[in-house]
Amino acid sequence: MKKLFKVALVAICMLFMGNFAKAQTKIGYIAFDQVIQLMPETKTIQTQIQAYSKQFSDQLEKMNKEANDKIQAYQKGQATMTDAARLSAQGDIADLQKRTQDYSNTAQQSVDAKVQELIKPISDKVRVAVNAAAKEKGYTYVFNTTSPDLMIVAPEADDLMAAVKLKLAIK
Repeated sequence: MKKLFKVALVAICMLFMGNFAKAQTKIGYIAFDQVIQLMPETKTIQTQIQAYSKQFSDQLEKMNKEANDKIQAYQKGQATMTDAARLSAQGDIADLQKRTQDYSNTAQQSVDAKVQELIKPISDKVRVAVNAAAKEKGYTYVFNTTSPDLMIVAPEADDLMAAVKLKLAIK
């Protein structure tokens, strides 16, 4: 009888412990990227990124124009060219197209790196505000709803957007 009593007591304790642990877990969510877009500093960063990427797009436009001019010249003079001249022109065009593609890839990587560099301080600021709002409201976990597959159903009461906007003084 004592063993049965002890087993029952342990089972009841585990049941209460499980319910206590469940009561302690509170999950919230926020659209992290949307908060970043609402930050006033983001407009300045967007202007800087546009100016930075314009340098690359201008150079890329020149390279594309040069490639198109060479292609048109090749097409016009193709009939009168010798085989060696035709092969040389084709090689020049292929080389120019490859350089243009390489430049485009490098430019995109540079712009992406610049975006990350400029957004990091804002992202860190928002992350601190989310952490503060979550701690203040007692949330154990906060999910980023920017990823469309992350949240399927979420109660409106657990959206931390208003609390974070308040922390960051965003309207």
